[in-house]
Amino acid sequence: MLLLAVVAALAWHVWRLRVQLRRQAFIDSYRWPKGLLAKLMAKHPTLSQREAELVAQGLRQFFRVYLAGGRKNLAMPSQVADDLWHEFILYTKAYGAFCKQAFGGFFHHTPAAVLGANRSINTDLRRCWWWACKDENIHPAKPTRLPLLFALDAKFHIPNGFHYVPDCSGPRRSDGGGTSHCGGDFSDAAVDGCTDGFGSDGHGRHNASDSANGGCSGGDGGGCGGGD
Repeated sequence: MLLLAVVAALAWHVWRLRVQLRRQAFIDSYRWPKGLLAKLMAKHPTLSQREAELVAQGLRQFFRVYLAGGRKNLAMPSQVADDLWHEFILYTKAYGAFCKQAFGGFFHHTPAAVLGANRSINTDLRRCWWWACKDENIHPAKPTRLPLLFALDAKFHIPNGFHYVPDCSGPRRSDGGGTSHCGGDFSDAAVDGCTDGFGSDGHGRHNASDSANGGCSGGDGGGCGGGD
């Protein structure tokens, strides 16, 4: 019986891995609906075709991150990638079919955001940062560069976009595109008292004050309702 249980567990693990790899391959090779990038360029007229394609790569990274993180809630860190995501969702049938094959269920839209007073959003942002860094082999706690998804708004000077720098020792300058945010803040409990979401298991580390305050309340509820 023990041997059968071990074999069954191993088979289940292999099956899950194959499903994960198949979904990742689908995301990486997915061809965007015709006209999608043109809609983004109409919303952001300063973007060239090549720049719009780079934004699409950022959105593709966001989808890979969602899959890699176990389809737990994510917050979108880029305004321009969020605009493209929103346009994609308007292709109702195409987006629904994409979600079903990529995730096993629908991935609901969440607005772009930065670290702030809302701990639940902070948790979702930290999770996005962690897995985006892992996607590009960046040290999440000591970044020397930014993942693509977190670099887009500053790179293309997106109005009201979210501009990031990797090094917190640099100036938090404010320019026409907005205030610079620091990648290192995602691992800093000083922001809101904890680091929920910062970690491969989806749960952050708590400092001593977290226990006294009952810890953080960031939720891990999934935005994808489908199974495997």
